[in-house]
Amino acid sequence: MSWHQLTVTTSEKSAPKIAKHFSHLGAVSVTYMDAEDEPVYEPRIGETKIWTNTEVVALFELNVEPETVKTEMNRKFKTIGETWKYEFIEDQAWERAWMEFYHPMKFAERLWVCPTDQEQREEGTVCLTLDPGLAFGTGTHPTTALCLEWLANNDLTDKTVIDYGCGSGILAVAAILLGAKVAHAVDIDPQALTATRDNALKNNVSDKIHCYLPGDFKSFEADVVLANILAKPLIDLSQSICALVVENGDLVLSGILAEQADSVIEAYAEKIDFAPRIQQEDWIRLNGRKK
Repeated sequence: MSWHQLTVTTSEKSAPKIAKHFSHLGAVSVTYMDAEDEPVYEPRIGETKIWTNTEVVALFELNVEPETVKTEMNRKFKTIGETWKYEFIEDQAWERAWMEFYHPMKFAERLWVCPTDQEQREEGTVCLTLDPGLAFGTGTHPTTALCLEWLANNDLTDKTVIDYGCGSGILAVAAILLGAKVAHAVDIDPQALTATRDNALKNNVSDKIHCYLPGDFKSFEADVVLANILAKPLIDLSQSICALVVENGDLVLSGILAEQADSVIEAYAEKIDFAPRIQQEDWIRLNGRKK
């Protein structure tokens, strides 16, 4: 299906009001976009952060007249007339459009992560087949890539793994393909557990991956614990996460901005001996052994 796309550049204060009125006028979706490449860091619980200058992007069906929408918006918001941008969005196979940007990736000479029909069968490596979906984690973001590098660089043979905040399940699946005995995947989002089960099935490891909402997960000690979430929940959950790691077991933490690393290390320092931090772009991986 094709669409009319209307974009207004506005202030952080006005963006929610404009978005609400777009919806009132029949927009099928409204999205906030960064207008000036301004970073937005981790929000507080219950807080939605947007940019100082924000693009509010609305999609309308073709039976809606863009000029009518523009007139109605200008009537309500007198100051946005010069910031309009219109685009006709052609129909396309959206579920495959990402393929232009998503290609096979190799981690530590042992692990390939590939989209469907682009699998690599190089001798001495394993290949994880994964397509972008509803849950976070394809290997393209530094936080996930840093964890995949750690997994591919370490001997996981017959080890028990907990993937805490599993998202797409990419880390749990990778761990099994690299030799782990079993992986337990935990996430607060039911869609993440669905994605994890689907990706486990796609990679023929369903029998070795178990999925849980936090309330259903009974804590135990594992050889390797991975937590690729965000700095604040990592700090808040530090005692619970430490309790999941067996003595002398491995803990891998990601989703941490460089300026947050010291606070995360401090939260775990009593029980974890960390190796030097590893950085990719603005993101840090912390890995260490339980004392």
